[in-house]
Amino acid sequence: MKKLDILAAVLVGVGGINWGLVALAEFDLVATLVGLEFGETNAASRLVYGLVGASAVYQVAQQHAIRRRWSRDPRVSTA
Repeated sequence: MKKLDILAAVLVGVGGINWGLVALAEFDLVATLVGLEFGETNAASRLVYGLVGASAVYQVAQQHAIRRRWSRDPRVSTA
């Protein structure tokens, strides 16, 4: 599960950076990486956006479990 936690965190980070770039510089990093112009989408970009959204939902839904898995406090149950 820790690998899924890391993947979800990376994807949420990518989404956050992308939205920051959209807001500050009108630059869509995902669109650029898949060869599109700002505001355009195709199957690849929609897949990335969908994975970012699913990762955010996962992190919100699993927040307590993720904290428990990554805790260094021995009093926190890891089961």
